[in-house]
Amino acid sequence: MKKIKLLSFAAATLLSTNAWSLGTGISSFPMMTGKKLISSEVLGVTSTGGGIGAQVRYTQKLSKKAVFDAGLGISGGEMSNRFFTGVDYEIFPDYYKQPKVSVKTTMELAKEFEVSRTKLSLAPTVSKGFSFWGKEAYPYFSMPVGLSLDGDTKTYESTISANLGINGNVPLEQYKHLQANAEIQVGLKDSFTSILVGLSYPLQ
Repeated sequence: MKKIKLLSFAAATLLSTNAWSLGTGISSFPMMTGKKLISSEVLGVTSTGGGIGAQVRYTQKLSKKAVFDAGLGISGGEMSNRFFTGVDYEIFPDYYKQPKVSVKTTMELAKEFEVSRTKLSLAPTVSKGFSFWGKEAYPYFSMPVGLSLDGDTKTYESTISANLGINGNVPLEQYKHLQANAEIQVGLKDSFTSILVGLSYPLQ
């Protein structure tokens, strides 16, 4: 009951304020099929119109190869009313010396600088599990490439960013059921530069 109240409060807050989203997410972390996570993420955007914000993300492992996520965020910057959803599909698994290779498709509905936008992107992602001081973690690199469609002028522009991050369980015994992630996104073309830190809680 406590979890339901907390999620309801978060959803009501997000839907009534300016919303935006950034980050590849935690889909590079290995999950059992059917596992569900709710994540809270704090981020700072250094690009023009940015600022400090927070977002909530829901993640679910749909099958052996597919991970779904969706979410909303809040900020005092110029990016507003944004909702995002996507699916990360594994092409090659993380096996022996071979890194995991996946492609994440994402759709965003947003209003940025008073312009309504629909963003469609593909993010090739490479990740590999390593042991750090006896604890396993998963560094990853992705390069989202997409189209940003301007709903007012009916024009579009291409977008490119480079995302570098790491996922892993919290290295404290009493909190090892939680997952933590950190990510740096560098805007290369018509995209945002940001830093993101998140914590994920299993729903089952």
